Amino acid sequence: MNWSLSLPEIVLAVCGMGILLFGVVKRDDKTDICSMLTIAALVLCAVLVVGNSTGVAFEGQFVGDPISVFAKLLILTASAFAILLSLDFNRRAHIARFEFPVLVLFATLGMMMMVSAGNMMSLYLGLELQSLSIYVLAAFARDDLRSAEAGLKYFVLGALASGLLLYGISLVYGFSGSMDFQGIARALADPSTASPGVIVGIVFVIAGLAFKVAAVPFHMWTPDVYEGAPTPVTAFLGTAPKVAAVVLFARVMMGPFGHALGQWQMLIEIVSIASMLLGALAAIGQSNIKRLMAYSSIGHMGYVLIGIACGNAAGFRGVLVYLVVYVFMNLGAFAVILAMRRRGLAVETISDLAGLGRNDPALALAMTIFMFSMAGIPPLSGFFGKLYIFLAAVQSGLWALAVIGVLTSVVGAFYYLRIIKVMYFDEPAPAFDRRAPSISVAAAMTGLFTTFFFVLPGPVLNAAAAAAKVLFG
Repeated sequence: MNWSLSLPEIVLAVCGMGILLFGVVKRDDKTDICSMLTIAALVLCAVLVVGNSTGVAFEGQFVGDPISVFAKLLILTASAFAILLSLDFNRRAHIARFEFPVLVLFATLGMMMMVSAGNMMSLYLGLELQSLSIYVLAAFARDDLRSAEAGLKYFVLGALASGLLLYGISLVYGFSGSMDFQGIARALADPSTASPGVIVGIVFVIAGLAFKVAAVPFHMWTPDVYEGAPTPVTAFLGTAPKVAAVVLFARVMMGPFGHALGQWQMLIEIVSIASMLLGALAAIGQSNIKRLMAYSSIGHMGYVLIGIACGNAAGFRGVLVYLVVYVFMNLGAFAVILAMRRRGLAVETISDLAGLGRNDPALALAMTIFMFSMAGIPPLSGFFGKLYIFLAAVQSGLWALAVIGVLTSVVGAFYYLRIIKVMYFDEPAPAFDRRAPSISVAAAMTGLFTTFFFVLPGPVLNAAAAAAKVLFG
């Protein structure tokens, strides 16, 4: 049993319990210290992930490979940024409690287990550890009715999705005779002889995982939870869990279910098209910027699903590149949203950004970069994310997905450009309060990455290609 492969997870779990005990024992407010300790634990874990070896542990239930390394580093980065963004907001919203960074840490631990899953049971355990932590985080502002509603909705619908996933897993196990990814792959080696029960099981597994990535028609929770949850939680929810769920989705569909591509490809195509269309059209009428970001994320997951529908190395590489790009521009956009505060109160409507180009040129420039990138305008990183996805679709002969993807990108550009128009051309609203240094740092770092990704894309592209080789040789 090669337990050393799971050393980063073990260290993170021990650090989480240590920080939890520290927070309980210290009677006075130690939220900032616990947050800094959690960020330090995440950085230590990232170092261990980079230096760890590859292989299989715990009888095939845990896998260490370039895919898991790539995903874990991205998840740890997103989690650290989410905690950084929460420092000022939580204090002002009177929800600065030490449990917040601890919950983020344990959610991160669950995500790391998800991307290293080599068995259906380890997949489910990691997914539930992540989900249970995020249910609590969504309702963390317990005195706020919207936050309590967001947590409850996410919990109820998440429980339904978990039931669908478990039912799918039980069908796959019952008809394939294995819970192990490699065993399932062997059972499906000849799709023509595969039992119809396995195919039905795959459909239920897709439904359960589609909920986690907020793909249509399992997106119902997204706008309400994005709007109701505390904004740092929304920033976290829209980045790290999406990375874990998408990588898990891709690993499951292209790994154990890869031989049955013909049976599930059309279903993924339909979900992808529906997500792109809803994300492009439903966001147009939104006045709340957090709800707009929710529909935007649904659209982005539609683009990601194009890569999964390809079912080949080019598609998987496109998925990983898109995830990196998406995480940084999403975190940056939420850093700007967190800076939207007047007289100590958070404001969330798009009209509140009016005149930002004159009141705070640096913040307006950052938001402009993130909006242009989300619209896919070159040379910003968002353009390259979509480029690799659409190229993979064309190479795989999925012309309909590529064409619909381009058209919905054009439609989606309308509401991104509308935000820029409001910032620079509308009658100025009162200036925002002085923003916290942590928000400025996060916005600057993500903005620089988004702007200058085209200068040195090699490391990301090479890491994504190395990860794709794991599944496709």
